[in-house]
Amino acid sequence: MHGSLNTGNVYAPDTIRNNKIITNAQMIGIGAVNILDTYLSPEKYRGTELRYISHTLRERKDSRWSRLIVHQGNMSYSDNRSGNGGEIAGAYTFSYGVHYNWNFFDGSLNVKAGAQADVNVGFLYNTRNSNNPAQARLSLNISPSAAATYRFRLWQHNYSLRYELSVPLIGMMFSPNYGQSYYEIFSRGNYDHNIVPTTFGSTPSLRQMLTFDFSLGRTTLRLGYMGDFQQARVNNLKYHSYSNMLLIGIVRQFNITKIVP
Repeated sequence: MHGSLNTGNVYAPDTIRNNKIITNAQMIGIGAVNILDTYLSPEKYRGTELRYISHTLRERKDSRWSRLIVHQGNMSYSDNRSGNGGEIAGAYTFSYGVHYNWNFFDGSLNVKAGAQADVNVGFLYNTRNSNNPAQARLSLNISPSAAATYRFRLWQHNYSLRYELSVPLIGMMFSPNYGQSYYEIFSRGNYDHNIVPTTFGSTPSLRQMLTFDFSLGRTTLRLGYMGDFQQARVNNLKYHSYSNMLLIGIVRQFNITKIVP
């Protein structure tokens, strides 16, 4: 900490820069989605998905631990094979992860491994159904996760290539039972194993993202791919949502600075 004294005998404020580094990426994704929910229909529905992602990485120069905070919101519209019906889906997912870090090749390669908690709230609406036209989605998962980032310099410019993935291991989810209506659950209060513990065996899923960061002027841009493959088989019902998306976004990195009078 440094202090200075001006000619008026008034101390200037001290600027303290700590070791915290925050990297935030705001991304938009668009791509193809494939949805099956046998509670609503035995048909698979294919269409287009739009997704917003806020991806924040919090690190410290003096620590090997980092935190990951991700907000995702998505909407999609899909049709069945005959084209005479559609499904509208929407969801919000919050993820919070803690990872241990290793650095290799003088810091050019960073590898993270740890775990994260994922909370998902969403819906699926079938435009054809008059009885049970909608399905609510609510789940909590604990997921092992990992990431690798390779930073390199080429043609006097800095670049970054990153891959991350997470696989749900255990959790719980809401689901009606086979043949059970939402009227029975919420109006009549008939509970029938509607809060279901889950494991990798009943919800074999994977979320992965590959991104490439580069600078254009003073702006860092991100291009990438996300594959989000969610599956569940509970209460004699099957569900899957397979998303493959192209990502584009803006990356900002900054340090936290405190001003002490």
